[in-house]
Amino acid sequence: MSATPINVAYTKRFNAVLAYIDENLESDLSVKTLSHVANFSTFHFHRQFTAFVGVPVSRYVQLMRLRRAAHRLAAVADHSVLEAALGAGFDSPEAFCRAFKRAVGMTPSAFRKAPNWQVWHTVFAIPHFSRTIIMQVRIVEFPEVRVAALEHCGSPGLVNESVSRFIEWRMQSGQSPVASSRSFGIPYGNPDTTPAEAFRFAICGEIHETVEPNAFGVRELVIAGGRCVVVRHVGSPDHIGESIYPIYRDWLPASGEELRDQPLFFHYLSVYPQTPQDQWQTDVYAPLQ
Repeated sequence: MSATPINVAYTKRFNAVLAYIDENLESDLSVKTLSHVANFSTFHFHRQFTAFVGVPVSRYVQLMRLRRAAHRLAAVADHSVLEAALGAGFDSPEAFCRAFKRAVGMTPSAFRKAPNWQVWHTVFAIPHFSRTIIMQVRIVEFPEVRVAALEHCGSPGLVNESVSRFIEWRMQSGQSPVASSRSFGIPYGNPDTTPAEAFRFAICGEIHETVEPNAFGVRELVIAGGRCVVVRHVGSPDHIGESIYPIYRDWLPASGEELRDQPLFFHYLSVYPQTPQDQWQTDVYAPLQ
């Protein structure tokens, strides 16, 4: 009966290591450093890490560095390949380009012009994340909520630009104050399979009154109530696919449940920059019949 608290403590120590890696991708992430963070023996840490996460330490660190580099290249127009290489811990752009192409199947420059998000998620799928998220599945009755929404149309890598526009509307209008109004996101398609020019995503804030006419393109929507399966994603929303795919791949086939013909939606529980992105919490809702 004592196994559960031991497992919880063990998981907590490794989660601290994973958070440390996310926060220090440009720093020393040697086995010695990380074993000290976890308070584990350096001698055994490599095997413990591989067993817990599913990939060796060095491979995990490189994947996380390449993952961040790929996202920055797609999302930040003036982020150069040299900056991406140095940020990913490579001594030269040439070495970075070789590693990036081996991992993603295309050069950094080609990925920036036409990001292949399906390959991106496949390459950076880590066994640990798929295993742990299934333990957090809940079925809830979600109450209908009125929201103000700004629809982003275009590349998923540019959603943050629309988020900034929506934040500006929130601040100017005062109709959906962040401190007292919930924030949501609604993807109208899978960014991994939807052509970038056809991708749509609604950035939403809870409201209790009619949205006033505005120049931002913000309009009123209703997120329908009903039964939903919900999982909690911890970390940057950029990697939320790691929490979504296990719902479809593992949980749904074994659950006997059927999905409603409505899109997923996200409830953002944290506020940036007050909460670092690696500590963000986002509830992912999939509507059920």
